[in-house]
Amino acid sequence: MDLDLRQLRYFVTLAEELHFGRAAAKLFITQPALSKQIRKLEDQLGGPLLERDSRHVTLTPRGKNVLADAREMLSLAARIGHRPDAPDSVRIAHIFELQTSRTVADNFATSYPGIRIVERALDSIRQLEALLDDRLDVAILRITPAMIAEHPAGWRSRLLRLEPLQLVGRPADPPRPQASLHSRPLEVFADGPESGLYNAHGHYLTAFEHDTGLPLRWLGNPGTFGHCLAALQRAAGPAYLLEFDSYATRYAAAGIPVHRPLEIQPYYPWSVAWRDEPLTEPVAKFLAVAERTAHDHDWAAPSPHLAPPWLPPGDTPAAPTPAPSHRRSPTPPSR
Repeated sequence: MDLDLRQLRYFVTLAEELHFGRAAAKLFITQPALSKQIRKLEDQLGGPLLERDSRHVTLTPRGKNVLADAREMLSLAARIGHRPDAPDSVRIAHIFELQTSRTVADNFATSYPGIRIVERALDSIRQLEALLDDRLDVAILRITPAMIAEHPAGWRSRLLRLEPLQLVGRPADPPRPQASLHSRPLEVFADGPESGLYNAHGHYLTAFEHDTGLPLRWLGNPGTFGHCLAALQRAAGPAYLLEFDSYATRYAAAGIPVHRPLEIQPYYPWSVAWRDEPLTEPVAKFLAVAERTAHDHDWAAPSPHLAPPWLPPGDTPAAPTPAPSHRRSPTPPSR
């Protein structure tokens, strides 16, 4: 049985508070989200852990036994994952081989060679969870309305980049600067809603389908650029691949025509996020480098040379939020 440590942490917090509202606030999630995770844990363990009524929450006998084991497992996981107090490091994550986080990390390493970057690979939803669990110091991710609704507190963010999406043709296509979104079927390397691997990128593409009326062919997610390139080279029949600019430039370098969308220009919003607490000096410096990088590349504004911009309804990024001042030495967050 593969137990989710996050669900165990939610259960332990709820068992200590015996109040869904207080536990949810302590965990920086909503009460419905907490209830959902507790139900999933109970389903996996095969029985109720809590007794609930309109006024009280109590542990069942099984819940009391699970609580002791859960505390032990979380303690063991904390010891395994413990890193010494490291004021000279910053923990970040990348999403596959997309360019935004890598460019910021490269600029940060050049600016502050004495600060170590600890890097992982996580999608947007898991980055936010890792950030709130203090497993990341900074997240570079797409923030969805659902993520804000589920985690309404405990973190802050600012818009970093609006990355344009391009149309990638077939290897034998003639070059042209623009192509119509309506002239060929549109394909995407992404996991669809029924895949079980649906993520923030998938939600974005679903919004694109619904808002534009353009159906997409969902091809699954091959992962690295090399796998995506091989899949594209094997593809049969005319179509356009709707792709991040980070990958589109690499397709173009491999000799495959890339076109700007004619009717509208989809943008994928990337934000940088951090916990809502005084910052360590490395994190404050990382955020400053991220802001400078966005400014130098003019990332955060739609290009006046492209078609009218498109973002999912309700997903338009808010105005940038200023980062709080840093502190000189890290202390554990009070959560």
